Amino acid sequence: MTPPYDGSAIDGPAYREIVDLAHRAPGWVDSLITGWSAYGLGVFALLMLLAWWQARRAGTPAAVTALAVPLVTVLAFGIDSLLKLAVREDRPCQQLSVVTLEACPAAGDWSFPSNHAALASAAAFALLLVSRRVGLIALAAAVLMAASRVWVGVHYPHDVLVGFAVGALVALLATWAVRRKQSELAARLKDGPLRPLLAAA
Repeated sequence: MTPPYDGSAIDGPAYREIVDLAHRAPGWVDSLITGWSAYGLGVFALLMLLAWWQARRAGTPAAVTALAVPLVTVLAFGIDSLLKLAVREDRPCQQLSVVTLEACPAAGDWSFPSNHAALASAAAFALLLVSRRVGLIALAAAVLMAASRVWVGVHYPHDVLVGFAVGALVALLATWAVRRKQSELAARLKDGPLRPLLAAA
């Protein structure tokens, strides 16, 4: 088996600068970013729920696409995880002598691409095709999530950039495919057990 990939040659200096900046920042800033990095993905679940509720009130076809958003996000996570296994890049906190805000993941928990960035990006771009307003909020949150993973020290910048791109690409393709068929899918599902989820009473 080939040894793990060392990504520090790509943007290791930029990573060090960001981690150093995090150590010079006020404690409350680091606490806020660390909390967001650890628990912020829950916000996307709430935004999915909001988008579904709005789409359900609008009518069955739109609700079908809204219900697909969590599935699209899981699909992006799966593809991103396969890329991790293919590349096998060590975490920067394992390769470089740095003290990070978040505990460094164990060896074998690969760094590239970032799962957090992919999940957040996939949710945001899928939501954009359901509700522009909710999607823009999610997109801003996704950018903050990706940036936070470098700030706390567990990813290189290129990890989160590629993870963000993977999530966006998967979400746009998959959600666009669902939107093309949403009326047909709605007709099939409207009399089934999912009917209460597809249209307001």
